[in-house]
Amino acid sequence: MAFVVFLSTMSFTIDTHYCGDFLVDVALFSKADPCQGEKEESGVESCGSSEKNCCSNENIVVDGQDELHLDIFDYSLLDQQLFVAAFTQSYLSIFKDLQKNLIPFNTYEPPNIEVDVQVFQQVFRI
Repeated sequence: MAFVVFLSTMSFTIDTHYCGDFLVDVALFSKADPCQGEKEESGVESCGSSEKNCCSNENIVVDGQDELHLDIFDYSLLDQQLFVAAFTQSYLSIFKDLQKNLIPFNTYEPPNIEVDVQVFQQVFRI
């Protein structure tokens, strides 16, 4: 969630430099570098034509959200109190301890053994 808030409030600039119709440089968060010929000869022969200003810069500015609207849901005070009470009750019931000496089969009585089957059939595992 913090990453989504960070991306929605972030602003950045994309700076592009065109020499004629060709894209020469793209820069994010900084200024794009001009053509090599434009640095040396002020752009007269860098584009391959005799025009003086054939190079151009284009800036794309993406503005982020300046103000965050923190109150997304409009709950009344009673709704908030009910939510806190229900959350607290369910959270605390998770950690309830069971009885320490709980034996679920304490009242179970095993059946009466009338015949010992292993001795009766003379089957012994060795």
